[in-house]
Amino acid sequence: MTTTSASQGYRTINPATGELLKSFDNATDQQIADALDASQAAYEQWSRKSVAERAAVVKRISELLAERSKDIAALITTEMGKSLGAAVGEVRYGAQIFGYYADEAEELLADQPIKQFSGQEAFVQRLPLGPLLGIMPWNFPVYQVARFVAPNLMLGNTILLKHAEINPQVAQLLEELFTEAGLPEGVYQNVFATHDQISTIIADPRVQGVSLTGSERAGAARDALATRMGNWGQACNSNKRMIVMEDLYDDFVDELVQRSSAMKPGDPTSRDADVYGPLSSESAADGLTEQIAAAKEAGATVHVGGERVSGPEGEGFYVSPAVITDVDQENPAYTQELFGMAAVVYKVSSAEEAVALANDSQYGLGGAVFSTDLDEAKRVADQLEVGMANVNLASAAGANLPFGGVKRSGFGRELGPMAVDEFANKRLYAVQGPLEG
Repeated sequence: MTTTSASQGYRTINPATGELLKSFDNATDQQIADALDASQAAYEQWSRKSVAERAAVVKRISELLAERSKDIAALITTEMGKSLGAAVGEVRYGAQIFGYYADEAEELLADQPIKQFSGQEAFVQRLPLGPLLGIMPWNFPVYQVARFVAPNLMLGNTILLKHAEINPQVAQLLEELFTEAGLPEGVYQNVFATHDQISTIIADPRVQGVSLTGSERAGAARDALATRMGNWGQACNSNKRMIVMEDLYDDFVDELVQRSSAMKPGDPTSRDADVYGPLSSESAADGLTEQIAAAKEAGATVHVGGERVSGPEGEGFYVSPAVITDVDQENPAYTQELFGMAAVVYKVSSAEEAVALANDSQYGLGGAVFSTDLDEAKRVADQLEVGMANVNLASAAGANLPFGGVKRSGFGRELGPMAVDEFANKRLYAVQGPLEG
């Protein structure tokens, strides 16, 4: 079995088998310099096109993604192990995002009048800034790109895109698809850049912004588990802490253990609900098992799972689904993000205790409150220190709904109307009127 980590370069390794399928050379320094030149040159032309001209290309990107969703999804599954059904859904969601910005651009980018101006007129324009750098993660290799790229292409910005090292073929495919859709040369470029070259790009004065998504250097149990296992637990906004009232706690944990124990490692292309796939890489699998072992050493109870297991071919980067309880504030798992199939459950005796526990975190992306008492659920959700609060649903998703967090879960918002403002020159344009004389 051939194994690697992301630090070893851009490679496609099937996480279900551990097989190295394809490797790619890092970009040369000259290629990075050429990409920067091309991005600036393309900006001078792309930014001058009308909103309608840009929208036609972005709409075609949406159509191509939808038409080829199954083929693109198969490549996603091969490169990072996502279930095939989820991968198809991801690509189609990406298509919806591009379609949303193409359809809504005229309204989203319209001049915003300022009232009570003493002169003739004043308004705020939304104008492009220039070349942007996007640094994307591996866990949603199309969706993450779509939510950064779509609004910025509509604005008139150009994109240099450094994708995750384990998704090189998806990265190349996206560049080719965007070009086929009609993006002019240089508007969107995939770069297999090294970390040092990323520093060079960021330092270049022509680059006007950077989008980075990555790591830093109580409802029914079946629903909670399904949410936690989505993308095999490798989602930023999955339910990392399950906080359950004490009268439901024992039954909740028992159900989680029963359902987790019934799951078996298998082919990620399977539609079997009792089959789980591999984590994205061997380093991800090893890292998760080490975190779970450390949590147990510090006093947590690991009811089931948390061990490296073999896939159906006897290989692969599989970790059995874990259910963990009795994590106190001194346990490393209390503050860590367990990025994988690990359900950490906490018992509380009041809504106030639940809120305090939920907010006692350095992260603040999203939170969800489930209750048969809707008013109480809304009262609790109002107190969550998060960027996205949900009541009786795990998360609200849509191209028109903003995505983002607070605390150490990031800055700004993607998706929805707010996304066009993140990398826009919000220029004030004021007119006093004709001069006398």
